[in-house]
Amino acid sequence: MRYPAVAGQFYAGTEESLRKQVEACFRSPLGPGKIPELAVSGERKIKGMVSPHAGFMFSGPVAAHGFGALAKDGFPDVFIIIGPNHTGMGSGVALTTEDFDMPMGVMEVDKELAGKIHTGIIDDTINSHRNEHSAEVQLPFIQYFEKTKKFVPISMKMQDYNTAVEVGHIVREAIAGLDAVVIASSDFSHYVPPDVAKQKDMLAVDKILELDSKGLYQTVAKHRISACGYGPIMAMLEAVGGQSAELLKYATSGDVRPMDEVVGYASIIIK
Repeated sequence: MRYPAVAGQFYAGTEESLRKQVEACFRSPLGPGKIPELAVSGERKIKGMVSPHAGFMFSGPVAAHGFGALAKDGFPDVFIIIGPNHTGMGSGVALTTEDFDMPMGVMEVDKELAGKIHTGIIDDTINSHRNEHSAEVQLPFIQYFEKTKKFVPISMKMQDYNTAVEVGHIVREAIAGLDAVVIASSDFSHYVPPDVAKQKDMLAVDKILELDSKGLYQTVAKHRISACGYGPIMAMLEAVGGQSAELLKYATSGDVRPMDEVVGYASIIIK
């Protein structure tokens, strides 16, 4: 069992308080404004998503836009969550087959799918996930609507273009024929003035909207954009092979409360 790393810090630590916190994210002025119902027979057009992973106070309302759209579209059979490795522990790229113990209950890893993804550059080690929050903070939004869904978490310490392409292609082959959504967990600019964050982040967002993973990599490098999960975003784009993308919401921590240096957040869906 993998136990929570940031429960009670990034998000509320009990089920009741966490459900209320998720609802507040949806109702927030920066959120969608209301709590959607989970469509039992949705269109299921969404294949991929970019979702932030900061404390719910700051990024939760932005994340709610993506999960709200996903609820209306209908949940897939399984989620793949690819996030950056903030801790530096573990392998360059790794999944884990240990289930995640969460305030709303255990979120099970799809062991069969994980077995297919555990190949090539992707190792299987809990060390990459034990203290990493980027996948964990996505789970309350899923569990709020449905607790029985399974997922596979992938942590990327290596985020170069070639690694991202390899990860993306492994995931694409593993989910072929499955109803899956691949979530790239990433914040955007870190600790820069609000105007700088928005200007730089939109350069990266534009490449995502163009479904251009290599262009994203080049843009992040050229403009020194401090997005922490550009590798997972590239891997997601390579994995889902989408036809279109839509920016649902962009905001910064400065939109929550005034601050001189902010972190940028974006919610983007890929169909």
